This record gives sequence, C-alpha cells and structure tokens, in this order.
Amino acid sequence: MVDLNGKVALVTGGGRGIGASISKRLGAEGALVVIHYGSSATEAKEVVAEIEADGGSAFTVQAALDQDDFTPLFAAIDAELEKRNGSSSIDILVNNAGTSVQGTLAETAPDTFDRLFAVNVRAPLLIAKDAAARMGDGGRIIGMSSSVTKLALPTSLVYSMTKAAHQMMISVLANELGPRGITVNSIAPGIIETEMVSGWVNASEESRAQAAALSVFNRVGAPADVADAVSFLVSDQARWVTGQLIGVNG
Repeated sequence: MVDLNGKVALVTGGGRGIGASISKRLGAEGALVVIHYGSSATEAKEVVAEIEADGGSAFTVQAALDQDDFTPLFAAIDAELEKRNGSSSIDILVNNAGTSVQGTLAETAPDTFDRLFAVNVRAPLLIAKDAAARMGDGGRIIGMSSSVTKLALPTSLVYSMTKAAHQMMISVLANELGPRGITVNSIAPGIIETEMVSGWVNASEESRAQAAALSVFNRVGAPADVADAVSFLVSDQARWVTGQLIGVNG
C-alpha cells in the first residue's frame, strides 16, 4: 500500500461517487483528507466518519464551484490545517468535481455553456492555482477528464469541450510546475457506476449489457478502479510520470 502519512490531500467533490472512493483510499493510505463538497454535506460527513472509523483523518469544506474567487474556501482550509498541523501546506490536489449536461448543438444554451465551463474548467484552474501556491517540491495535482473526449458524442457537445480544455490545462501545468518537482496528470474514466450514470446503466438489462460491452472486461467500472489509479499517481512510484492522460476505462 502507498504510504501517505504526513501528507495533506484536497479532493474536490470528495463526498460522493468517484470522489468519495478517492477520499477513502487516500485516507486509508495515511493522508489527512480535505473533502470539498458543494451541496452534499451529509454524504461528505459520512465519508469523514468512515475515514476516521478506520483510523484516518479528514474534514470537510464547502464551496460552490461556479464562482471567480476561492479565497474563502482556502481560508477555511488554511485555518483547519494550521490548527491540526501547524502549517497550511497541501501536498496533493485531486480536482475531481465536475458537472454534466447532455445536449446537441440545437439544445445548447449560453447559460449551460457558461456553467459547464465555470465548474469543469475555471474552477479546477483557480483551485490548482491556490493549491500550488501551498505546495512544496514533490506535490501532486490530478485532474479528472473523461473518455468521452475520444467519442465525439453528438449529445455531449459542451461537456466534451470542457474535458478537452481540461486536458490541455493539465499538459501546460505539467510543464510550468515541473521545475518545482510537482507532477500534474489527468485521469479519463470510462463508464463508472455512480449516481451520475446509474439511471442509464441500470434502466434495463439491455442498457447495462450495452454499458458493460464498452469494456474488454465486459463490466461496468467501479469508483475503486479510479481510486486505484489516483493512488498510483500520488505515490512516489509516479515521480517520473507527468503531463499524462491516463485512461481508466477498461
């Protein structure tokens, strides 16, 4: 198992779905996990309780992601870390949170475009900016892209655009932050069984079979599959891996 004792990890959207699995994995590996949530306070606190029940440490912070200033979010993080560690340094950032709206070109409205780019691109950029300012050498930044960028689905126009932009951001940040020893990588999950896709995946036996058939393993992915990849990328074993898009899609 990866040893993250003494490390601090911030996971956005860390209270549900893939984010919850990542939070629990990092907590089990010894990191103090800062679990960000937007509106799912109950779920985020349940993840904290699970981590602490297993002997780990975690706390929650709240912030909407469709905004321009994350100073209040990091002020709350700084205060709690200073109290617990005597330092506000962050070692790991997992920019997991995101949102999706399906729609074709004819169905695309300006407010949909603005919200998706605010949450999926602008927020990860600004959060990475504030987190990187608190990182020492050897920090880790992981973004969450999507395998949908390779499919060009007509019903996923703006969402796919945001994830493509996110991938370019990761590539550029890897070059900028590399001299500080900070690795920056992106994960592109395939179909993972979370609340976001469960309605389609579990609509019928046929739809589940179709989802499973997209993988060579003939199954739907689990949040733990993504958490495993995150665990590797934040470890010392991944010190020579940066600027990469890792497909976790079976």
